[in-house]
Amino acid sequence: MSPSPVFDEMTGPAGGPRPAWAALQAWLDSTPLDLLHRKRGEAEALFRRLGITFYLYGDGAAAERMIPFDVLPRILSAEEWATVERGCIQRVQALNMFLHDIYHDREILRAGKVPADLAIDNDAYRPEMAGVDLPGRVYSHIAGIDIVRTGPDDFFVLEDNLRTPSGVSYMLENRETTMRLFPDLFAGMSVRPVGSYPDRLLQNLRAVAPAGRPDPAVVLLTPGRLNAAYFEHVFLAEQMGVELVEGQDLFVDGGRVFMRTTGGPERVDVIYRRIDDDFLDPLAFDPESVLGVAGLLSVVRSGGVTLANAIGAGVADDKAIYSFVPEIVRFYLGEEPVLANVPSYLLRNPDDCRYVLEHLDELVVKEVHGSGGYGMLIGPKASRAEREAYRQRILADPAAFMAQPTLALSTCPTLVEDGVAPRHVDLRPFVLSGETTSLVPGAFTRVALPEGSLVVNSSQGGGTKDTWVLGE
Repeated sequence: MSPSPVFDEMTGPAGGPRPAWAALQAWLDSTPLDLLHRKRGEAEALFRRLGITFYLYGDGAAAERMIPFDVLPRILSAEEWATVERGCIQRVQALNMFLHDIYHDREILRAGKVPADLAIDNDAYRPEMAGVDLPGRVYSHIAGIDIVRTGPDDFFVLEDNLRTPSGVSYMLENRETTMRLFPDLFAGMSVRPVGSYPDRLLQNLRAVAPAGRPDPAVVLLTPGRLNAAYFEHVFLAEQMGVELVEGQDLFVDGGRVFMRTTGGPERVDVIYRRIDDDFLDPLAFDPESVLGVAGLLSVVRSGGVTLANAIGAGVADDKAIYSFVPEIVRFYLGEEPVLANVPSYLLRNPDDCRYVLEHLDELVVKEVHGSGGYGMLIGPKASRAEREAYRQRILADPAAFMAQPTLALSTCPTLVEDGVAPRHVDLRPFVLSGETTSLVPGAFTRVALPEGSLVVNSSQGGGTKDTWVLGE
C-alpha cells in the first residue's frame, strides 16, 4: 500500500498532468474561475428544479438536502477502468456464490475458510432463506463496490454494498449536468457513455423472473417519499419504464404477488426493492412494519416472485465478512483477487483488539454492522476524549467493531470557494448481475469537500462529481 504523500490523480510526479488529465488541465488553464463558479450555480439551480435531493435524518427529524455537486469531473483512463471493472465483476461473482453456498451446502464454512458463526449467527443472515433456490443463483442483483485509491496502480475495496446500494441516479444525473454545462469540453474528449444503465438494469431484472413468464412485470418498491434516496427511486422507475410502488400497492393472493391498478389486479414477477429486510413482510419480520407486503416471504420461498436484492444478501457485505472476501474469491473462483482489501483488524480476535486499543490514534474503527459513515472513529482526527469514549464502547463489546489503517485517499481537482484545489475522493461502481455480471463504464464518485477531510458520505457533508472513463 502506498504511503504518504497523498496520490494526486491529476498531477504526475514531474508536476505536469497525467495523460488522461491533460485535456482537462489545458481547459482549466484557459477557463476563468468566475465562469466555473457561475456554472456551479447553474448546476445547483438545475438540481433544485429537478428535485435531486436526499433526506438527512437527525434529532428525530428529516431534512431535505441537495448533495453538493462539483463541476470538475474525475477522470479514469481505459487501463485504470479495466482494472476496476475486472476486480468488481470477480468480487461480485464470488460473493453471489458465497451467498448461495451459505444458504445451501455451506461448503466454505465446512472447509474452515470463513468462521461459521460470522455467517450463520450474523444479524443479516435470514434462516428463512435456507434451501431456497433463486433464479440464476443471484442474490445481489445490484451491488455498489466502494473503492479507494492510494497510488497509480493501488485500488482497494473499502466496502461491499450488496443490500440496497444507492447513488446510481447521481452517476447518471451528474453526467447529464456536466454535458449540459460544458458541452465543448465533453465533446473534445473520448468519454464512454453511462446512459445504458437503466436498460441494462431492467434487462437483468427481467432475466431473473420466475420461470415461464415470457413478459415479466417489474416494479420498484419504495418505502416512500421520506426515504433518503426517494429521488433515486422515482428516477430509476421512470428511466426503466416500470411502476414505482409502495407496500400498500401490492398484495399476495394464491401464492402470487399482485399490484393494485385502476384496471384491476396485475401480477408482479420481479420486485426491485429499496426497503430493508426487516420491513419487507410484517408476517415474517417486523410485525409493526407498514412498508412491506404481508405474505411476501412465502411467495419468494415458493418461487412465485423474485426480489432484487434477495432477502439475506446482507451477510456478504457485513464488515466482519469483508475481511474474508479475498479467501472467498480464491475458494469459489480459484483466482487471486484483482482488487485487494484494506488490511483489517477484527476486534473479536483478542490480539487484534489489543493492538487496536493501543493504536486508536492511528486507526479508523467502525461498527461491524454500521453504514453511512455513522458510528465510526477516525483516530488521527479524534480528540483524546473522543478516543477514550470509543475505547469504552470497544471494551463493552469488542466483536461489534473492526478497524483499518487510515488511508491516504487519492485526490482530484475540485472547485472550492478560493479556486481549484485537491480533495479526497472514493469511487462506487455499480455491478449488475442477472443475465450477465457487468457494469457500465462510470461510477458514483464521492468527494470530501472540507479541506483535509476523509469522510465522503453525503450524510456527513460529502459531495459528488461526474466520473469520466476514457475510451482506448
